[in-house]
Amino acid sequence: MRFFWTFFWTFLLVQMLTYVVSSMLAVAFDFKTGSILAIGTTILIFVVSAIIPEGPAEKESIH
Repeated sequence: MRFFWTFFWTFLLVQMLTYVVSSMLAVAFDFKTGSILAIGTTILIFVVSAIIPEGPAEKESIH
């Protein structure tokens, strides 16, 4: 389920960002471009979350 919800919210937010940026640049909104960016962003989120460690870093003791 976490994959679905991550994609769902990423898709909505990237579409919104694509709409706003295209409006500011005075170009036509392209749903396909937003969809491709949403898929790429979702994959990037999963890769970064797999690389980052889950727990806090251990303190190194100085001896």
